[in-house]
Amino acid sequence: MSLVNIIAEPAAERPVLVHALAGFLDAGATGRIAISHMIATLDCRLIAEFDIDHLYDYRGRRPRATFLSDHYGEIDLPELKLFELTDTQGQGFLVLQGPEPDMGWKTVRDTLLELIERWDVELIVSVQGVPFPAPHTRPVQITAHGNDPDLIAGREPWVGDIEIPGSLTGLLEISLNTAERKAMGFVAHVPHYLTGADYPSAAVRVIEELSATTGLMIPLDDLRTRAEEADAEIGRQVSADPENAQVVTALERQLDGLLAARAAENAETPADLPTADEIAAQVERFLADLDR
Repeated sequence: MSLVNIIAEPAAERPVLVHALAGFLDAGATGRIAISHMIATLDCRLIAEFDIDHLYDYRGRRPRATFLSDHYGEIDLPELKLFELTDTQGQGFLVLQGPEPDMGWKTVRDTLLELIERWDVELIVSVQGVPFPAPHTRPVQITAHGNDPDLIAGREPWVGDIEIPGSLTGLLEISLNTAERKAMGFVAHVPHYLTGADYPSAAVRVIEELSATTGLMIPLDDLRTRAEEADAEIGRQVSADPENAQVVTALERQLDGLLAARAAENAETPADLPTADEIAAQVERFLADLDR
């Protein structure tokens, strides 16, 4: 526990813990936007802070700094903090905000497990975004994952067995299974052409899923307005370029076909439509042809 400075004990009993450790992947800044929105919108107090100097590679991920004509202005040093928030119905829950540590994953994991046991955390939920061959003109789809089948019952997976880069989020979920603590996550499918941009619509969707699963009441009006404005700007930029518009139209057809195929399969009705892997391969070939 020397890695973390506990400032206060949470008031909530058996709270939910929400996190979005910004690491190698958070398409559309989904997790960052969602966590920042909750902290900015709800009553919030700091309860613990990690010693980031033992965890962060400053040269590998140099913090943003400013130089003002003839002197340095400021440096945004990274922070990894635990907050207790209170939703609009008075229910307390915990939020972990900050970058994914570059080092000491097992130490951070063990520290978090101790805190989870100490505070009897009921459920741990992660939120993030991944690039997906989907258009911004369709509702954001969600992949849910968890270490207990009951947590994701009734949800149809979007991908099969794949190999991906490891993350502290994945390590924590696996370790919580061993510790007999429930953990799950919501991953927004962010249009691949918006991976490096802020995409508030994805943040809205993961918060909606979080609320539906946990019962936490989180106001979304401001974030929905922001999402609508961002979508309108994306639409203007796409429509200004015929090639971009053609890509989006192709993605619309392919996603619609995939959704129709999934619906037909669930209804046990045969449908001669492509699989998700086939659609992804078609998109890749289409984009490669445009590049050439």
